[in-house]
Amino acid sequence: MERAWLVLALVAVCVLAGYGLYRGWRHRADRQAGIGELPGVPDTVGPDLAAPVTGIYVSSTTAGNWQDRIVARGLGRRAKATVGLTGDGVLIDRVGEEPIFIPAADLSAAGTAPGIAGKVMGLPAGLLVITWLLDGMAVDSGIRADDPQVQASWIDAANELIGGPWSPTQPPVKPDGTAPGSNGAPA
Repeated sequence: MERAWLVLALVAVCVLAGYGLYRGWRHRADRQAGIGELPGVPDTVGPDLAAPVTGIYVSSTTAGNWQDRIVARGLGRRAKATVGLTGDGVLIDRVGEEPIFIPAADLSAAGTAPGIAGKVMGLPAGLLVITWLLDGMAVDSGIRADDPQVQASWIDAANELIGGPWSPTQPPVKPDGTAPGSNGAPA
């Protein structure tokens, strides 16, 4: 009988922990309700400027704050994704979630980082990080690419579109004055 009570107590603790996680996620979404709407996906986009990157969309955070996940507007949900780059902008086509379209005018930087909320890699260039503006707020979106070679060529093409090639010694500057790879994630 004592064992049954211990099992029931463990189940109750697990249910309470799950409820607490759910309430925390909902509370964060409520606090971020003022974040602007995502730009609509255009009916047609231009030709690809680079081979699409396939992988996992990890999350979006406020730029430079690798642990400040944005959960509003569905930006906090992980999903398999294909990231395309055209002259019109970036399309993050997520499986089972709404796509994210980033107009070219809102792109700030593209680079790599060792981590973002929801995923920390053991490599300094483990994640593709796209910095962009959402209704005036700087956002970092992280993607765990399947192929690092495709990721590198995609970053080069994206930075060419933004306004010049990216180099480790002269990275483009985010709106907050930091470089795209310096989102504060541990190295």
